[in-house]
Amino acid sequence: MNFKVRSILLIMMVSGTSCKNSRDSYPVPPPNPMAESFIMETKPFEIGDETYKADFGTITVPENRSKSEPRLISIPFLRIHSRSKNPGVPIFGLAGGPGQSNMNWNRSFAGAFLADHDFVLVGYRGADGSTILDCPEVSKALKTGDDLMGEESIKAIGRAWVSASERLEARGIDLDGYTMPECIEDNESVRKALNYNRINLISESYGTRIAYLYGLKHPEHIFRSAMISVNPPGRFIWEPQVIDDQLKYYGNLWLKDTVMVKKSPDLYATMQKILNDMERKWLFLSIDPGKVKVVTFSLLFHRSTAAQAFDAYLAAEQGDPAGLALMSLAYDFILPSMMTWGDLASKAVSADFDSTRNYFIEMDPSGMPLGSPMSKLLWGPLTYGRWPVNMISEEFRSPQPSDVETLLLSGSVDFSTPAVFATNELLPFLKNGKQVILYEYGHVGDVEYVNMENTRLILKSFYNTGVPDLSLNACIPMDFNVKWGFPKIMKLALGITALVGIGIIAGLIWLFKRYRRIRAVKKAAE
Repeated sequence: MNFKVRSILLIMMVSGTSCKNSRDSYPVPPPNPMAESFIMETKPFEIGDETYKADFGTITVPENRSKSEPRLISIPFLRIHSRSKNPGVPIFGLAGGPGQSNMNWNRSFAGAFLADHDFVLVGYRGADGSTILDCPEVSKALKTGDDLMGEESIKAIGRAWVSASERLEARGIDLDGYTMPECIEDNESVRKALNYNRINLISESYGTRIAYLYGLKHPEHIFRSAMISVNPPGRFIWEPQVIDDQLKYYGNLWLKDTVMVKKSPDLYATMQKILNDMERKWLFLSIDPGKVKVVTFSLLFHRSTAAQAFDAYLAAEQGDPAGLALMSLAYDFILPSMMTWGDLASKAVSADFDSTRNYFIEMDPSGMPLGSPMSKLLWGPLTYGRWPVNMISEEFRSPQPSDVETLLLSGSVDFSTPAVFATNELLPFLKNGKQVILYEYGHVGDVEYVNMENTRLILKSFYNTGVPDLSLNACIPMDFNVKWGFPKIMKLALGITALVGIGIIAGLIWLFKRYRRIRAVKKAAE
């Protein structure tokens, strides 16, 4: 697939700010390094037009600190130096995931804090460093035919999880070492190596879970912690009832839009109609309802992509399923390769797996048109397979009291980490906690970039004073308008492909005719 078409598909899948591969290089440890030893190189680091001094390092740590003689692994880390002569408490970043790198934060976002703080990133073991828990077996199983959510497909994915874990263990990898508590200790190792006493944390989505547990394990070393799109203990599973309620909430926002309500008087009913009886083909392209559901859920994370999803369902209701065909196609090109699946499994299963639940059935209840497709896809296979990792300590699997100064930043229409979870399940346990809800914002990307100046002011003031400055905070109403919807994009892409094909055929015909004329001239000359 060419770059332009792939870029069109990439905008459809949403998963935080990290990318799977870092563009930076890190020093290689010497042969046979000791545990907690590190190597570091100082190089320039560019953020826009600005150049900062940065330390690129690699630290060697135990794979499983609970073992007496563990295997050693290496983890990259990065410190971007503040230009201040007297910088404040450094900020350690913890990105979203699991299954993604922690080393590719948006540079301009990190740069917003460098006037007053060093900014430090420590790789996520399993997704960064010497041991990457890639699972090609799972990626292949996720590229199923036209029935992604069928029982046979889910069983095949379950078998793939088992095969992948057996292969990794046969390589000598201890899967029990790739958990959130071990990630916390990696950050502690780097904190000590860089001679910091106390640190601030900034975290996103999955990273907020690590940040919260970090405050429980080492409260004496955490000064202030800002969490964006908060994931409390137990919330790696997206529950279908919550998703259904959120769709209805969007339906209420839709009713306030006098233009959109003329296109559909009931957004929820439109989606319900299409999801319950979806077309299975557009022109020559198959449409897999399961794949469409997974992509729909991913698009609902952020307000701009949610509008794209709604536009595709409106078009389908009017007899044009081209947008759904694009969503089904996008799944195959994007999702199977977008995660380091073994890292996702080790972190998520060790924290939130409940062996008493049948995720395959529970995540797709009757009466809820979308259900919880991502949970069914990721957790449903564990009904038929397993990922052999022990559960982390019970104290880290349920909310516990914390004295760390904590700021919770939530979007009111966040499908991935709903604001109500932070409000009801985590905030009551934070003695020094505050929550700011940004109305009609979605997941991480919305919180950080819909009103960038507001978010940065809130965060910088919190780190500097302990009090978030809300002077720029205001509701930005949801905009359902779409200029370039998926149906239009799909038809344009198909049209361009057809024109290119016609052009190639026309060129070949011209070349053939020219060849025949030349031969005819040569024969006549003879």
